[in-house]
Amino acid sequence: MGEHELTVRRVSPDEVAVLERLWLMFRHDLSGLRGVLPSPDGTFRSERVLAAVDDPTWAAYLLWLQDRPVGLALVRALDQPVRVLNAFFVVRGLRRTGAGSRAVSEVLALHPGAWTVAFQAENEPAVHFWRGVARAAAGERWTEELRAVPDRPDLPPDSWISFTTHG
Repeated sequence: MGEHELTVRRVSPDEVAVLERLWLMFRHDLSGLRGVLPSPDGTFRSERVLAAVDDPTWAAYLLWLQDRPVGLALVRALDQPVRVLNAFFVVRGLRRTGAGSRAVSEVLALHPGAWTVAFQAENEPAVHFWRGVARAAAGERWTEELRAVPDRPDLPPDSWISFTTHG
């Protein structure tokens, strides 16, 4: 895969259904970590996808490999001092190719400044990936901390990485 073939672009109104289908794959991937089951209609919670499309303080991006949608990124808190990479997903067939690192770098570059990203410590590939993203974006000037999952005392805390990018 050549680097020029991977693109990141904001979701257009006619691509919302594509975003929703990738969201299902993303939530399915995560369901094994926390024992989350789909709703009776076969979907997972989607209020974040709706916010990312409709709320001006959010941004939704699709990752494309030529004409194929291969991932998503949801950013929130665009009106705040610290942006939150709320969701990031690359389809399994493209993982460990460097595509995710390139795509997340593009998303970060679109919104330079302070960032925070949450992930589950038991998700070893995510731990490795996000620490690498932080190092690439900020050298050794990044932090990692555990934070309780709001309203879910039954779950282990999430890991949060924080760093700052420059435009």
